[in-house]
Amino acid sequence: MPRQLFKRYMPDPEKLKHNPSLRFLGSLIHDPNLWHLNRHSIARAVAVGVFWAMIPMPMQMFAAALLAIPMRANLPISVGLVWLTNPITMPPVFYANYKLGTWLLGTPAIEMPDKMTISWILEVTTTHWQPLYAGSVCMGLILAAVGYSCTVLYWRWWVNRNWKKRIKLRESRIND
Repeated sequence: MPRQLFKRYMPDPEKLKHNPSLRFLGSLIHDPNLWHLNRHSIARAVAVGVFWAMIPMPMQMFAAALLAIPMRANLPISVGLVWLTNPITMPPVFYANYKLGTWLLGTPAIEMPDKMTISWILEVTTTHWQPLYAGSVCMGLILAAVGYSCTVLYWRWWVNRNWKKRIKLRESRIND
């Protein structure tokens, strides 16, 4: 079942609940729904994590945690998926979001330089932030919906496949 796949890679919830860096969440961190591994909590966690991964801002993990709590999404998966945009993947992902934003807003796009410098990144984020954030929010919403739907569909497919296997196994035992 997909649950075993997620359990294999998840950190121990008890250790996380008592982590000093999560103390700011108070008693909210002890809500068992934040740690459940079921179709709905994982699908919501994928949506939350992928959405915040697309938003260019500091403390994305904090934002994902704050949104996971009222949505009752699995907290470790929500926070972990934010790392889809890491220092290696950020430039192409955010540039694609920027291009989407320029298309949505109808503004001219600046081209990617041959050599990326800090000054170029600062220029883009200070003078061209509207297309960057418009594209990022749009891409985040699209990928969150796709991630949620794909997770639910995958979970259903897995459960149906296992049910069919059990039925065949039972029928083969009866026929023997």
